[in-house]
Amino acid sequence: MANRPGLSVPAGSTPAPLADRLRPVALEEIVGQDHLLGPEGTLTRMLQRGSLASLILWGPPGVGKTTIARLLSETAGREFVQLSAVFSGVAELKRVFEEARSRRRAGRGTLLFVDEVHRFNRAQQDAFLPVVEDGTVVLVGATTENPSFALNGALLSRCQVLVLRRLDDAALEQLLRRAELATGRVLPVVSEARAVLRAMADGDGRYALNMAEQLLALPAETQPLDAAAVATLLARRVALYDKDREEHYNLISALHKALRGSDPDASLYWLARMLAGGEDPRFIARRLVRFAVEDVGMAEPQALVQALAAWEAYERLGSPEGELAIAQAVVFLGTAPKSNALYVALGAANRSAKGTGSLMPPAHILNAPTRLMKTLGYGAGYEYDHATEDAFSGQNYFPDGLERQDFYRPSGRGFEREVARRLEAWSKLRAERSR
Repeated sequence: MANRPGLSVPAGSTPAPLADRLRPVALEEIVGQDHLLGPEGTLTRMLQRGSLASLILWGPPGVGKTTIARLLSETAGREFVQLSAVFSGVAELKRVFEEARSRRRAGRGTLLFVDEVHRFNRAQQDAFLPVVEDGTVVLVGATTENPSFALNGALLSRCQVLVLRRLDDAALEQLLRRAELATGRVLPVVSEARAVLRAMADGDGRYALNMAEQLLALPAETQPLDAAAVATLLARRVALYDKDREEHYNLISALHKALRGSDPDASLYWLARMLAGGEDPRFIARRLVRFAVEDVGMAEPQALVQALAAWEAYERLGSPEGELAIAQAVVFLGTAPKSNALYVALGAANRSAKGTGSLMPPAHILNAPTRLMKTLGYGAGYEYDHATEDAFSGQNYFPDGLERQDFYRPSGRGFEREVARRLEAWSKLRAERSR
């Protein structure tokens, strides 16, 4: 491990946090991002070519975005300038750009690192365009938000978006070992508790090192802590969940697709993740109703009843008791037979209805409350189905001039097996009675 200034603290001074003291001093030391910094990584190849492009580093907190930007600057021989979109305004941007122009005239390049770049409004983002376009700065923006939604298209077209991954178990273990090596102490935890420590970090390297620092500050004679003691002593990192941003849609999509895949266990997991993140259970209940009609439909007609009942139960009970009703609906929907035949049928019917304009219903199924309407043939020839054999007349109910359409095609799963049998029988009767 390379020498890091600040690991030895002068007497009387306050040490920097361990995470800051262990900040990598070379790109090779960054863990968990081999797809970018490994031998064949995107950034490795970019540096080898000597053509560092403007970048957007997109990833969760604590995975190395700021460190990568700083080390890219050093490796590429550019002046490192850092801004935070939270605290910077137009005046500061103009100053930074002018300094970069002066630096360029003197033959020196600038790497401008903008943390939380998504917090700049669109007009402020547009201010970067000319200096990125003409090479005055190499922009490296860091964001935890999906750039597709958070950044304007003009800026995105001038930058390469690189996705940083949350740190996996192996990467977090590397950081814990570095903490032990740097401090000369072993974390006072048993092996199972060490795994709990990594899980509590939830992919955030900075948070893992902060927890390690708290454990390493315990007296040297402390007996190794078990998993329960570690969980009691340290606060678990709050799971990422923004109810009005991408994670909200990612998790509800995961729940919906797990239900569609008939996996009740995975469905319960994503339900629990959303509830733990503070999601409004009413939003989940509404989505379950949609799922019941879109992905289960007539394969299990009780699905809609169960979803609506769960919503109503939650409204009456509230949290946490009402959440059990939602969980019951999740399991019912996850284990129900699936069919999107109803969803497909409505889509096809909508397209047909839009394409056929204002075709009138056939005259025989029109009511004739007036003498004129009877004279015009309204209702003439209508057969009352209940008065026919099998309570089925086989008459045409589509507009004249429109061939019969088969919009609804049952899947043959669950209750739709019975529906398919009925439709087939009626189709045969219709063909016989139309001869």
